[in-house]
Amino acid sequence: MATAEDSGGTPGAPAAGGTAVAEGRTFPCERCGADLVFSIGAQRLRCEHCGFEKALEFDPSRKVEEHDLDQALRGIARRRSEAAPVPEGRRELRCESCGATVVFQGTLAASACAYCGEPVQREKAYDAPDRIPVDGLLTFLVPGEQARAALRAWVKGRWFAPTEFTKRGVDGRLEGVYLPFYTFDAMTATAYRGERGDHYTVTVRVGNQTRNEIRTRWSPASGAFQRFFDDVLVPAFRSLPGELLVKLEPWPLERSVPFTEGALAGKLAHTYDLELPAGFAAARERIDSAIVDEVRGRIGGDEQRVEDVRTQYAGLTYKHLLLPVWLLAYRFHERSFRVAINAVTGQVHGERPWSVVKIGFAVAAGLLAAGIVWWLSQGGGSGTGGY
Repeated sequence: MATAEDSGGTPGAPAAGGTAVAEGRTFPCERCGADLVFSIGAQRLRCEHCGFEKALEFDPSRKVEEHDLDQALRGIARRRSEAAPVPEGRRELRCESCGATVVFQGTLAASACAYCGEPVQREKAYDAPDRIPVDGLLTFLVPGEQARAALRAWVKGRWFAPTEFTKRGVDGRLEGVYLPFYTFDAMTATAYRGERGDHYTVTVRVGNQTRNEIRTRWSPASGAFQRFFDDVLVPAFRSLPGELLVKLEPWPLERSVPFTEGALAGKLAHTYDLELPAGFAAARERIDSAIVDEVRGRIGGDEQRVEDVRTQYAGLTYKHLLLPVWLLAYRFHERSFRVAINAVTGQVHGERPWSVVKIGFAVAAGLLAAGIVWWLSQGGGSGTGGY
C-alpha cells in the first residue's frame, strides 16, 4: 500500500463511521467508496483502502498551449466584472501564520501549512474565487522516500554547517504541494550602443625600477539583434522566497500534461497571489537582464560600457502551470528553515544553519595562506643558512 508521502500528501482518513473527516469527497473509489489519491509510483489515482486504481482522465479537447497575453488580460477584467460563479467543489484555505493560500479539490490533504509548518484549521476553508484557468501541470514523479534520500544527501553536503546539523539531519513532514507558475514567450528586437574595452600592457619606469601596468583602449560598438524567449518561468506566489525555488530549475516543461483535477486528489495546490501583469513584469526583468548580458557578449573585449539598450517586444504569450514540489519546514536551535525539492527531478535547495566557528577557522586559514604567499613573493625565506 502506498504511504502518505508516496501519494504526495495525507488523504482525509475515514472516521469511525466510515465517512471522511474532510468534506467534499470529489474522487470516490468505485469499488469501496473511500477517497482516491494520486499515487506517484503508479501515476494513477489509487484507493489506499482497497487498492483500486484508476487512470487520470484528460479532456481530449484540451492542450497545453500558449495564450495571447493582451487578450487574456482583457478576458480577466471582463469575467470579474460579470461576477463569474465559483467553480463547484474548489475550496481555499488561508494560513493565519504566514498568509499562504492553498486551493484543494475534494479532500484536504494536510492539517499543517506546507510553507511554515503551523497548524491550519480545515473548517475555515472557503469557496475559491474566479481565477485564471490552469493550462497544464507536471505530475509528481519523485516519491516521498526518494525525496527523503535526496534531502539527507543535501544535508550532508552543506559546507560550514554545524556538526550537530549534519549528523542529526532535519526532522519534519514532507508536504507534496502543487505551486503555480507563469511561463511567458516573447519575440524581442534590440538595438544597442556602447564601448568595447581592450586591455594592453605598458611598461612604466618609477625611479630606478620598472613595472608593467594594464591599461584599457576604448572603441565604440553598436548593433542590433533579435531573440526569442521561450517559457520564461515566474513563480506566481509570494509565500516562499523566489531564491528558494530558482535553484530547482530547470523543469522539463515539455512534459507538461493538460490540467486535470484528478491530479490534485489528496494534495494541496497553492493558488497564485501574483496577478498576470505583475507576473509579466517579473518575466520582463529576467528577459531584460538576459538581453544586457547578450549585449555585453556582442560588444566583446575585456570590458564593456553599455550606454543604451532599446528593446521592442512582440508575440507575447503565457501559460499558467502547476509544478510539483516537496516542501519541508524544520527547526534548528529555535530557528525556522524551509527546504524545497523538485518533485520531478529531485533537485534540492533550501535554507540552512551556518557554523560561525567553522567559518571563522576557514577565514583564518585563508588569511594565513594568503600571508604566506605574500611573504614568499617578497623574498621571504630566501636567505642562506649559517653553514
